[in-house]
Amino acid sequence: MKFEDNLAKLEETVRKMESGELSLDDMIVSFEEGRKLVEACTRDLEAIRLRIEKVTRDGAAVEEMKL
Repeated sequence: MKFEDNLAKLEETVRKMESGELSLDDMIVSFEEGRKLVEACTRDLEAIRLRIEKVTRDGAAVEEMKL
């Protein structure tokens, strides 16, 4: 799944949990699902951060070579 999809699903899960409409069992299942989504989003953000750092570092190296 894409980051945006995971984030949207997490937001929907939180909305349901905050609504008070869920039974305790459903709340626990939603909480577990939410934790997994948070972990997936965190992994995705870390991968994005590393990719941006690499692009930035590579771009800086190219600029230094031009000097």
